[in-house]
Amino acid sequence: MGKGPARTAVPTTKGAVMQDQGSFGLLFDLSFTEFVTTRVVKILFVIGVICAAISALSFIVAGFGASFIRGLLFLLLSPAVFLIGVVLVRIWCEMVIVIFRIAENTGRLLEQKKSPLGPNLDS
Repeated sequence: MGKGPARTAVPTTKGAVMQDQGSFGLLFDLSFTEFVTTRVVKILFVIGVICAAISALSFIVAGFGASFIRGLLFLLLSPAVFLIGVVLVRIWCEMVIVIFRIAENTGRLLEQKKSPLGPNLDS
């Protein structure tokens, strides 16, 4: 019981079927039939959130390094710095996903157009 249909084979442009590979195997897929970026973007988001947290903490440390008052001010402003960083990373990740989904959907439309039966209207 998964979230969607299980994919065990991916049709290629040559009509052959390539067995579903793991993420590591996709790195060495020289035909570029599958996108690795859509699988890696979750890891990139976590790395971006960690970087935003480090930025907020360094913001606080730099403030207290300058003076106590500036440290208190930066301590109050650091949650905003963190949230802005997370929002920017999230927007970047979503833009990457949208670009790759457009490419995947365009490929599907092209394959449907090439199919002799046309698009499947039964579903």
